Parts: sequence; structure tokens; C-alpha cells
Amino acid sequence: MSEKLPQERHDTTTFVEDEVQEPRRYKVLLHNDDYTTMEFVVKVLKEVFHKTEAEATRIMLNVHNSGKGVCGVYTVEVAETKVTMVHNLARQAGYPLRSSMEEV
Repeated sequence: MSEKLPQERHDTTTFVEDEVQEPRRYKVLLHNDDYTTMEFVVKVLKEVFHKTEAEATRIMLNVHNSGKGVCGVYTVEVAETKVTMVHNLARQAGYPLRSSMEEV
């Protein structure tokens, strides 16, 4: 009654080589305009980008003098969110402040 079945061998050693890549990074930029106040730009840098007063002032002056300035480098989702937050705050305050992102 007891019949022996042939033993099946299962190879349990599996090698999986996943190529892990760092996520793409994006610079978030502010662009100079003739209407947005320097005080408002500093406020945005502090609130949205969590910069200190000194860092925010330095970035704001760079935007003012160079036409644009880097606020930070983030993953695509975070960068998109920051750009949207800047635009929303600016529109609510009645300023045309523009923000953009570009790949690092």
C-alpha cells in the first residue's frame, strides 16, 4: 500500500539582481520679477523651504541680482509640491512670483 513517490528536488537558491538607482533630483528655482517684494520672497523661503532668515535673505538677493536662485534640490514629487506651494502663496498674496524646477 505504501508506495514511494520519487523525490522532487526544488532549487531554493535564487539569485535576484535588482539594479537600484537613485531617484532623479530636481532644483527648485525662484525667478525675479518687478512686483514681488523682497520681504515676501524671504517669507516664502522660510515657510515653504524651511530656510533660516540668513539663508532666505541670501537666496532672495541671489534671485534679485541674478534673475533666479536655487531654493533646494528634491525628488520630483517634492519639487512639484514646492513649486505648487510657491505659486499658491504668491497668488493668494497677489504677487506674480514664479517658481520652476529643473533636473540636476
